[in-house]
Amino acid sequence: MAPMHSTEPAAAAIYTAGERAILLEVAARSIAHGLEHRRPLDLDPDTYPEPLRAIRATFVTLERRAALRGCIGVLEACRPLVADVAQNAFAAAFEDPRFPPLNAEEYPDLVIKLSILTPAEPLVFGSESELLAQLRPGIDGLILSDQGRRGTFLPSVWEQLPNPRDFLAHLKRKAGLPSGHWSETLRVARYETESFGAPIAQLQLQV
Repeated sequence: MAPMHSTEPAAAAIYTAGERAILLEVAARSIAHGLEHRRPLDLDPDTYPEPLRAIRATFVTLERRAALRGCIGVLEACRPLVADVAQNAFAAAFEDPRFPPLNAEEYPDLVIKLSILTPAEPLVFGSESELLAQLRPGIDGLILSDQGRRGTFLPSVWEQLPNPRDFLAHLKRKAGLPSGHWSETLRVARYETESFGAPIAQLQLQV
């Protein structure tokens, strides 16, 4: 079956259905490899289609029975897309500090969701009201930083926090700051994601 697609507004689709399927299969194989070998799938990016070798930043979210089971990613692009997916899929399954490492019994029930990030764009604002006026619910992922602290919300978080003021307040708390925090040194950047996913049971995995 074809991968399911996110309903959230996002950046225009860049990757074909076939490329998306490859990335989802790589994520699933990396988790399976981790169950057996306790390390991510070792792959050669040069053997994959050119679009999957571009240096991109990703997040991998795992769900099981409609509940979050892990989410790990990076905000700065630092390695080929296919390698980033393999690494983050492994980390989401075994290294998310909120959850115990995945076990083999859980694997068949996983749903894998991938988010490929656009480069972050700094926002310019002089007050919180100016910042809030620029936010695009359902589209923007945000990176907030101040006082040596940083946090991010993917665009999918708008589904739980559709009000921009609530979204920003919760992001401040995630970054370790008070929800009402404001200072001249506060920095916020936004990005978009191309997001898609599928249950592992629907993927045609090649060992």
